[in-house]
Amino acid sequence: MSVKTFELGPGYTISRVIRGGWQLAGGHGAIDRGQAVTDLIATFDAGIWTYDCADIYTGVEELIGAARLRLANERGLDAATKMKVHTKLVPDLERLATISREYIRGIVDQSLRRLKTERLDLVQFHWWDYAMAGYVEAMGWLDELRREGKVRNLGTTNFDTPRLAEILADGIPLVSQQLQYSVLDQRPAHSLAALAEKSGVSFLCYGSVAGGFLSDRWLGVAEPATPLENRSLVKYKLIIDDFGGWELFQQLLRALKAVGDRHGVDIATIASAWVLDQPRVAAVIVGARNQAHALANAKIMDIELNAGDRARIAAVIAQGTGLEGDVYTLERDRDGRHGSIMHYNLNAGRV
Repeated sequence: MSVKTFELGPGYTISRVIRGGWQLAGGHGAIDRGQAVTDLIATFDAGIWTYDCADIYTGVEELIGAARLRLANERGLDAATKMKVHTKLVPDLERLATISREYIRGIVDQSLRRLKTERLDLVQFHWWDYAMAGYVEAMGWLDELRREGKVRNLGTTNFDTPRLAEILADGIPLVSQQLQYSVLDQRPAHSLAALAEKSGVSFLCYGSVAGGFLSDRWLGVAEPATPLENRSLVKYKLIIDDFGGWELFQQLLRALKAVGDRHGVDIATIASAWVLDQPRVAAVIVGARNQAHALANAKIMDIELNAGDRARIAAVIAQGTGLEGDVYTLERDRDGRHGSIMHYNLNAGRV
């Protein structure tokens, strides 16, 4: 494995920085579709040739499909083939009790149409409520689609250790799990990392810059008052609170800034490079609102942290209380502070 690539599955290599698609879903402002496609191709040219999207990200699969088609038309099939696209399959909460093979197949077929391809590179499966049985069976239906050739690789999103172990015990050939991982949130490093090591599962990590909080913009800034600008900031401000509060967060930003100054990059770049440096991490998923952001994100793959860098960051992390529980446990509590802000039925009416 080179610094900039990772073999996620047999014969399947990705860039270690993945372009996230959630910012193209409209939640951060109106999207100029033509410019978005141009920006996606600029990301490809910057060396980030793996993309993340989801059936629930409105319009994003179509945008990435358009970018892939444009690459094929302008540069040939080799360029389009190099572009790797990961999507998620997120059944609505209200459908879990009646989940069926046909429902799963319908969402996969929808993603194939939107992405303008005959095979999905990676499908990452999410399940909202463990009280509803069926996630292992649903993964089995996805594996049928893999054997049919409609899906190349299978992954999960935000499963905790016991449930991921169930899926693996059923013989499902998982290559990855997408999850939240950052200097603020090290829940994946607990029991899940040991299971992943044993089973050969790699982590694809979102939240490495905590919705933008882990950036120079927030260094030396007073704690923001509510309401915050968007749901993403609300979500990650809760993470900061659980990490240890705003004062400790400022200490962390200062440590990241010092490391960044040594490398000639900003806080966000160092925060993401720290995640890439963790065991079982294959890639970080980062957003980009324009071509300049894409070029900046590519620098993440150039950073090599040394022992001093790691120690400086670890010293601040050690002062924090840390987040409780397994991966996504807090977010699954629909009555709790974290879970109450989630949206659970984003596919309703679309399939």
